[in-house]
Amino acid sequence: MLIETLSTFPHMYDSVMGESMMKRAQEKCILEFRAHDLRDWTHDRHRTTDDDPYGGGAGLVMKCDPIFEAVEAILGKEFVEAKLASAMGKPAPGGLASSSTTVEPGGDAGCPDRASSAANETAQWAVSQSEDCLSESGYPAAPPQVDSQQAPQIIFLAPQGRPFDDAYADKLAAADHLLFICGHYEGIDERVYTLADHVISLGDYVLTSGELASMVVIDAAVRKLPGVLGAAEGPVDESFTSGLLEYPQYTRPADFRGMAVPEVLTSGNHAAIARWRREQSLARTAAARPDLIAAAEAAGRLTPADQKFLKLLEPAPTGAAEGVS
Repeated sequence: MLIETLSTFPHMYDSVMGESMMKRAQEKCILEFRAHDLRDWTHDRHRTTDDDPYGGGAGLVMKCDPIFEAVEAILGKEFVEAKLASAMGKPAPGGLASSSTTVEPGGDAGCPDRASSAANETAQWAVSQSEDCLSESGYPAAPPQVDSQQAPQIIFLAPQGRPFDDAYADKLAAADHLLFICGHYEGIDERVYTLADHVISLGDYVLTSGELASMVVIDAAVRKLPGVLGAAEGPVDESFTSGLLEYPQYTRPADFRGMAVPEVLTSGNHAAIARWRREQSLARTAAARPDLIAAAEAAGRLTPADQKFLKLLEPAPTGAAEGVS
């Protein structure tokens, strides 16, 4: 997977993408990451990316022109023209068959560079195995119908976006190429959203910049790629993947300051352990996120045993302790 970001503060990604799983994903060439500096596509001595809003108001708004120029350099001018034509209901200008545009700023030295023309990104990559990682050996002509997962997908982080969840992370993890365009200041000129394939919101709160939000989305998607996590079942057996919160976890020592590990976990009875974990997951979810229980029930993901256990968690009717019927 190729992930690129376009922002005014590209070095914000250095620590997150240079440590832990994100670093290992790049070392294994499962992920190729590039952070582009939007200021590389400005043309004044102050490298200005924002301006006062039309109509007045507080704050500054990120300008159209450097963003469009950057995306044309990264993905190809024809790709952007086709996006605009689609947004305005016009025929695509000559298709996406060819482009000679390549991207220079922000290239990654860890894996071979990829030419970022529209034809390159929308066609099936021809790849060969090298000693260290995959490299491109050329690109065939773009087919008439392009798989949407192969085509570059442009992502914005904004309050008006769809709420991000684990299912959305699955969708993004299936893509070949993602480009995150990160806002800052008061917002982005609305015309830039004609480029969007996805507009995502992390929640009902405000962050300093889109870089922070994009890091969360990138991490959630990349950790789902095969080979990124150490355990094969890692991305499967965890909170939200099953629709429920994860069960409690314990490790050595078995007893710490009077707090003992539940006996079932040291019993060696795998069936009992599996049932305990399921019940703990149900109990934790019912207490903290009853909406997830309702969704699981509506989707038919609760077994009769699950439903029976959940009934046991329900509070006794008022007066039951006194024998009132």
